[in-house]
Amino acid sequence: MKLRLFVSFAIVLAAALAADQATLDHGKKVEQNTCTPCHGLRLIDSQRLSRAAWDRELTKMAGWGWESNAEDRAALVEYLATTFGDDKPMAPPEKSADGRK
Repeated sequence: MKLRLFVSFAIVLAAALAADQATLDHGKKVEQNTCTPCHGLRLIDSQRLSRAAWDRELTKMAGWGWESNAEDRAALVEYLATTFGDDKPMAPPEKSADGRK
């Protein structure tokens, strides 16, 4: 009985993680297609915002003309909050080939 419950839980967990990865992949694609024409990735990816703050940023962008459907917006918020949330460490600054900033 316990083994069957564990296997069932593992299957449900694997399915949930796969769905989450698909959402993250979709969000990254939305970022590449809709954010980067106006913003460089460094600007976007260097911010560390909470989920609510990322959502506010997207609302602000919508006010400036960014158009999206609900699925794309939800995926983008999930991607940004998961990948660049306020609980994530900042990446070290990139240096040029000669070691200078």
